[in-house]
Amino acid sequence: MQKLKIFAAQIRLETLKIIASRGFGHVGGSMSMADAMAVLYGDIMNIDPQKPRWEGRDWFVLSKGHGGPVMYATLGLKGYYPMESAYTLNQPGTDFPSHTDRNKTIGVDLTTGSLGQGMSEAVGAALGSKVQGRKNHVFVAIGDGEADEGQVWEAAQFAAHYKLDNLICLVDDNKRQLDGACTDVMSHGKGLAAKFDAFGWNVIDIADGNDVEQIHDALRAACSVVGKPAALILNTVKGKGATFAEPSGAHSSQPTKEQWEEAIAASEAALAALQAQ
Repeated sequence: MQKLKIFAAQIRLETLKIIASRGFGHVGGSMSMADAMAVLYGDIMNIDPQKPRWEGRDWFVLSKGHGGPVMYATLGLKGYYPMESAYTLNQPGTDFPSHTDRNKTIGVDLTTGSLGQGMSEAVGAALGSKVQGRKNHVFVAIGDGEADEGQVWEAAQFAAHYKLDNLICLVDDNKRQLDGACTDVMSHGKGLAAKFDAFGWNVIDIADGNDVEQIHDALRAACSVVGKPAALILNTVKGKGATFAEPSGAHSSQPTKEQWEEAIAASEAALAALQAQ
């Protein structure tokens, strides 16, 4: 697990560097996903960075496409492209737009950005794999704010009806969205775990969604589920590891140069401490 903790810390550091290259962006929802990305790409998913379109690979869909920087950091660290190339985030002519685009960025399986659509795309990819007889899994990450979208639940109903047990949804349940706390903007009632359960999914509620060991165990269990899709509810902290974003849980940030330097230095120190253990 130490390797996964280090990988998560590396992802956090590179995510900060990527967004800092632009000076502003979606820090909150990117940083909260670093641990899940580390487990997926560091152990769980069957991938080949040298063959990004390999037909037998597992797929990952970042439905909350504004979290693109955390995906760019992960893919860069896995060797899909030189890490420094992602430091052109959202610049003219870049291959790294603010929202993930499969036609631009190597390793991105499906284009996302309009909230809710990535969930439907992932369901389509999972069904397609079933029809074609492939044994791979499709992983999709959605935000708790994104789950306000009705399209998410149409897709959830479809996936359960067609018994897409090759589909695993990770919910970044960081309790905040663009306009504030999810409970204030659009409450999920009895909670997202209860909603996915009601739609016929196998649900695993992860107490600490920023703990790689808990995420790893839950994903291993989800991959063995038969006859229904699986939903992992990750109770995360928005902005986790970013000194200027974690306290406020900001959705998007435009910190000062000094705040960027402080955050990157703190992230570097956290990584060094893990590497020294």
